[in-house]
Amino acid sequence: MAGTLYLVPTPIGNLGDISKRMAETLAQADFIAAEDTRVTVKLLNHLELKKPMAIYHRHNTEAGGRAIVNRLLSGENCALVTDAGTPAISDPGEELVARCAALGIPVCAIPGPCALVTALAVSGQPTGRFTFEGFLAMNKKNRRAHLEALRQEQRTMIFYEAPHKLTATLQDLTDTFGPDRPLTLCRELTKLHEEVRRTTLGEAAAWYQKNTPKGEFVLVVRGAEKPEDLEPTLEDGLVLVNRLRHEGLSLRDAVKQAAKELGLSRNQLYDASLSGGGDAAKP
Repeated sequence: MAGTLYLVPTPIGNLGDISKRMAETLAQADFIAAEDTRVTVKLLNHLELKKPMAIYHRHNTEAGGRAIVNRLLSGENCALVTDAGTPAISDPGEELVARCAALGIPVCAIPGPCALVTALAVSGQPTGRFTFEGFLAMNKKNRRAHLEALRQEQRTMIFYEAPHKLTATLQDLTDTFGPDRPLTLCRELTKLHEEVRRTTLGEAAAWYQKNTPKGEFVLVVRGAEKPEDLEPTLEDGLVLVNRLRHEGLSLRDAVKQAAKELGLSRNQLYDASLSGGGDAAKP
C-alpha cells in the first residue's frame, strides 16, 4: 500500500505561525522532501525534530520526484515543504503532486501560511474575485506579453517579486495598466520589518527608482474598471422598434416596449420612427 504525500506549509517569516497539526505531520512523516535542507533544518531544530531529508527543488524535479515517488510507492509517508509558504503554489511541488495523482498516491494538504492569501487579505483591494500570476518572466518580451494579456483583466491581480526585479516590474506594470491603477505593495510579510504600502503603480515605480528595494514582495494590483454601459440612443431605439415590428407588434406597441426597455422617451422615439422611414414607419 502506498504512503501519503503531505503538503506541509512553513512560516513565511514568523515561526509562531507553525500550527500544531503542521508540527505533528512533520514529526510523524518517515522523511521530509525539502527545497533547501539548510533552511528546513532550522525549522526542525526549532521544533526539536530530527528527520531524514530528501532534496526536491526546481532543478531536480525529474530525478528528485522519481526518487520520492518510489519511496511513497514502497509505503513511506513524505512531508513536502518549501523554504517558506505552501508547497505546490508557485512551486515545483505542483509537478510532484501531479505525478502522485496520476499514480493514485494519496496527497493530503495541511492548511497554513501562504503569502498570496495573506497579502490579498490585508490589501484593501477587492477579494471576491482574484487571479494569482506568480513571478513574471525574467525575459522582458515575455514579461510584457504576459502583462498585455492582462490589460482588460477585471479581477484583482497578485504577483510575487524579488527585490532585484521589482523596479523593472513596477515600470512594466505602470506602462501596461497606467500610473493611477491602485496597488498594495506588501513587503516582508509576518517578519520584523513587515510593510504594507497602499499606493498607485506610478507612485510605487517612482519611489523605488530612488529607494533600493529590500525583502520579498507581493504586489496586489486592482483589476480594470468594468466598462461603463453606453447610454442607449434613439438609433438603438429605432433598431429595436424595427425588430419588434418584424415580430408582429404595431408601431405604437413596438415604440412603447422599446422605450421602456431602453429608458428612452416614448414620444421622441415615436416621432423618430415616423420620420425615420424604414420598417418602423410602416403602419
